[in-house]
Amino acid sequence: MTTTLEATYEDGKLILDKPLPLPNKAHVIVTVETGPITSDGERASWLELSEHSLLKAWDNPQDDVFNNLLAK
Repeated sequence: MTTTLEATYEDGKLILDKPLPLPNKAHVIVTVETGPITSDGERASWLELSEHSLLKAWDNPQDDVFNNLLAK
């Protein structure tokens, strides 16, 4: 499961803006991304570009050759 949340770094500790629904002493992996937080509009633009690229690769009639081979 992946959850993205915001936190503040203070005195060597990360202080979460909201609590997580995790059991006490749950093991987690933290990825720290610094810099300005992108706006919802910018995020939406990147998601739209990603979706366009995915659909272009996914909806490719040339890939039907693989389906034909699997059917044999």
